[in-house]
Amino acid sequence: MTLRVVLVKALAQLLKTTAMMTIIHSEEEEESSIGGGLTQDAVEEAAESGSEEAATRVDPADFDLTGIEGHLEYWAANRTAIAEELTAKIEAGDYGVGDDGILRGPAGFEIDMNECPSDWSDTKGITDSEIRMGMTSAFSGNLAAYGNLNYGVEAWSDYLNETGAFGDREVKWIMKDDGYVAAQTIEFIDELIESENVFAINTLGSPNTMAVYTQLNQECVPQPFVMTGHPAWGDPVNHPWTSGLQMSYSTEAILWGTWIKNNLADELPVKVAGLVMDNDFGLAYELAFEAYAEANGDIVSEFVAIRHDPAAPTVTNEMTTIAAAKPNVFISMTAGNPCLLAIQEADASGLLEDVSAAFTPSVCKGIAAYMAPAGMAADGWWIAGGGWKDTTDPNHIDEPYIAFVNQLLADADLDPSVSLYGTGVAEFGWPMMEVLQLAQELPGGLSRTNYILALRSFSGDHPFLLDGIAFGANGAVDGFFVEGSDFSLFDAEAQSWNIVGDIVDANGGSPNCAWDKDNGGCR
Repeated sequence: MTLRVVLVKALAQLLKTTAMMTIIHSEEEEESSIGGGLTQDAVEEAAESGSEEAATRVDPADFDLTGIEGHLEYWAANRTAIAEELTAKIEAGDYGVGDDGILRGPAGFEIDMNECPSDWSDTKGITDSEIRMGMTSAFSGNLAAYGNLNYGVEAWSDYLNETGAFGDREVKWIMKDDGYVAAQTIEFIDELIESENVFAINTLGSPNTMAVYTQLNQECVPQPFVMTGHPAWGDPVNHPWTSGLQMSYSTEAILWGTWIKNNLADELPVKVAGLVMDNDFGLAYELAFEAYAEANGDIVSEFVAIRHDPAAPTVTNEMTTIAAAKPNVFISMTAGNPCLLAIQEADASGLLEDVSAAFTPSVCKGIAAYMAPAGMAADGWWIAGGGWKDTTDPNHIDEPYIAFVNQLLADADLDPSVSLYGTGVAEFGWPMMEVLQLAQELPGGLSRTNYILALRSFSGDHPFLLDGIAFGANGAVDGFFVEGSDFSLFDAEAQSWNIVGDIVDANGGSPNCAWDKDNGGCR
């Protein structure tokens, strides 16, 4: 099955009238895209010809990846190769902080360090024995399961501490439970900066990250690989200290439309209903898919968005309303426990008997947290999964790297059957610690400026991504590390996600997103 995204030329004009995401439009190339999402041409080319791989310095095929030792050797060689490139540029005066106070990096990447606070320190959070890292996350509330990601990150850094990866220092995480409440995140960010003296800060959740990322950039504090796929994190020009990791929600919304076009041809146009979390996270999904629907009336006849309170204990009323609307396709545009509730309520309301397809979002791919508790009600749900594996999935559990991750969890007294622990280790922990190790190899050693320079230069073979999906960003021109996805179908009996059709990856194809909520989204 060939996967294509059809985004008509009229999209730019439509978005002007609907006050949504700004279109990046080239009259010369007749090309349009939603900011923060893939262009039509990029996705179509990727679907036909495969991934445009990120720049690779070391070929993983030269290493024996049947065991963790080979992975460690490849990662070390990859870091060394990147470090040598960056060191040469730094010593030549092309990269690093110049006499004018400008930090320069690849592909036009710049930060004016003169605008940092007067008491700012390039080595804050680094002592003779520690690298102090801050983290805010939801360890309580409806999204509490996501807190397991952070424990996984900590488990990976603890493993590296034991191997001496950071020399005489050890990474120490200072974790704060914001309960997915943005106001609490703001308070904790102040505490982490002013009292805990952290080197960098990771955040979880779109509304939470949105509430603090401008402050962190003004404070010149690294905010690497935030745990949210909002397109706003793809903004290396205006928010250079913040980076995302996951596939953009804008791209995911376009992929839903792609699937509908390719798989429901005999039913087009179809009515689509979405359960939308009523916050910045859900809004990113809603705006992007509404833009697609408005631009593709021959594919989507009507889009009905029903919002729900993120803190509400149930979504029964909202799902009842959706069932009464009689959609042809249902898309869950929510996160955390509401993903499970949506699956259960869709089954209880009889919605699944009437729709041709039901999608759960990429942020709820975790089998143990969101699919398994629903039992057979989860059978047959689709996902544009962003290319990530699950450490409990029978399709991957015997792979050497996955087996290593699960053993690491067991050794850390974390239950390997909770796949979000594994995702924390493998999806988020790996790049965070790779960049940290890379930064300490640069001239001057570990510092905030070296860390950001390393991050904006980093690419490599991510061990937790499906084959065919590249991982890497590039300075000021490419702020998105993952720009590909699978389409997968859940088998409740086997408790597995089964890929259907081709992997789509268009690495480097997503335009950066300067987020402006008051003026329609991406600029």
